[in-house]
Amino acid sequence: MPSLNPTTIEDSRWRRGNIILDSTNDVRLHYIDCPAPQPSNTTETILLIHGFPQTSYQFRHVISALSSAGYRVIAPDYRGAGESSHPKGGFDKATIATDLHTLLHDHLDAKGGVHVVGQDIGGMIAHAYAFQYPQDTKSVMWGECPLPGAKPYESGFRHSPGMWHFTFHQQMDLPEALVYGREKIYLKHFYDRLCVNPAGITPWDIDVYVTQFQQPGAMRCGFELYRAFPQDAERNKGWLKEKGRSKVPAAALDGDGSLLLQVAEEQTREYYENVEVVTVEGSGHWTAEENPDDFVKKVLDFVKKH
Repeated sequence: MPSLNPTTIEDSRWRRGNIILDSTNDVRLHYIDCPAPQPSNTTETILLIHGFPQTSYQFRHVISALSSAGYRVIAPDYRGAGESSHPKGGFDKATIATDLHTLLHDHLDAKGGVHVVGQDIGGMIAHAYAFQYPQDTKSVMWGECPLPGAKPYESGFRHSPGMWHFTFHQQMDLPEALVYGREKIYLKHFYDRLCVNPAGITPWDIDVYVTQFQQPGAMRCGFELYRAFPQDAERNKGWLKEKGRSKVPAAALDGDGSLLLQVAEEQTREYYENVEVVTVEGSGHWTAEENPDDFVKKVLDFVKKH
C-alpha cells in the first residue's frame, strides 16, 4: 500500500470547458479533456465517471497517466456535481448517461470507441451508458456500488449497515436540512469510513470537495441521485428482460479492501456475458485516490484487451 499518494497534479495537457446541453440553459456540464500525446496509436477515449460525494477531482492523479498510454481521457462533472450546473431533475442514471454520451459525441467529437470507467454512482452511470449505447462502448469497467435492480441489491444488500445512507438520502428535504452548514463533517465521515489508505484523500482534498458541495443546490443534487434509485432499479430490470445480458466486455472494478467487493462479481455477471473481476490493491472505496498507480495499471490492462 502506498504510504503517501501524489500531492501534485500533472495537468499540463488538460483542457477544461463547459457545454450547455439543453435549450433552456438548465444543464451545463464541466469537463476535463486530456488528449493523448502525439503520435498516438489509437483514437480511443477513456471516459471517467465519478461518484458521490466526489467530482471529476477524484481522478486528478490518473487522468494524465492514462492519457500517456495513448488514450484521450475525458472526465466530466455530471449534472449536479462539481462545476456543472445544479438542475431541478434528471438524476436517474439513464438520463445522466445520455448527458455524457451527448457531451462526447455531439460536442467533443469522440471517435474510435469509448472505454467507460465508473466508480460508486459513476459505476451505475457507466452501466447505463453501456446498456444504452453498446455500439459506442468498447468496454465498461464499473463497481464500488450495489446496482439498483440487480439481485444483490434487491435481496437486501441495500439495507445492510454499511448502506444506511441509501435510506437517509432518499428522504425528502430532511437530509438537506440536517447537513446544511455541516457539509465537512458529513462528507469527511464518508471518506474516512470507506477508505483503506487514508493518505489517499488529504485535508486539502477534503477542502476541495467541501467547497464544491457547499455550492447552492449541490447537496440536494447529490441526494437526488439516491432518490432516483427506484426508477433506476425498474429501468435496469427492464433492460435485462428486454435485451438480455450485454455483450459489451465488462469488468467489476473495486478496491481489494472494499465491502462492495462481495457483490461485484454476481451483479456484473447478471448483466454481462463477458466479465472479469478487477481489484485495485491496497484500496478501499476510493480506488483512484487510494492507489492511483494500481488503478491506472488495472484500467490499462483491461482496456488494451478490447
